[in-house]
Amino acid sequence: MAQHNKGQSPKKIASERIEILFDQAYLNRSNPALANRYVSLAREIAMRQRLRMPKQFRRSFCPVCHAYFVPGENFRVRVQHGKVICTCLVCGTVTRYPLS
Repeated sequence: MAQHNKGQSPKKIASERIEILFDQAYLNRSNPALANRYVSLAREIAMRQRLRMPKQFRRSFCPVCHAYFVPGENFRVRVQHGKVICTCLVCGTVTRYPLS
């Protein structure tokens, strides 16, 4: 029997699309509505394919309101007591990450 190529796996295609959407969000960071839309599309793709969002992308948007972070405009970063403290200026959510 002949062997068939199945092509790329759906999870690999989804991860590539997520990366493209975050690149577009970065390029359009001056337009918050468009950047937030790209983030929401990337989240939908990740949830549909049951993919874990890479750490670099997970930390670039608010975990509550899903606003794409633009430094100095809609979020604040502080370092205190061995933690990085990110405050979303859209919804007020405070997220703490250990300083590595």
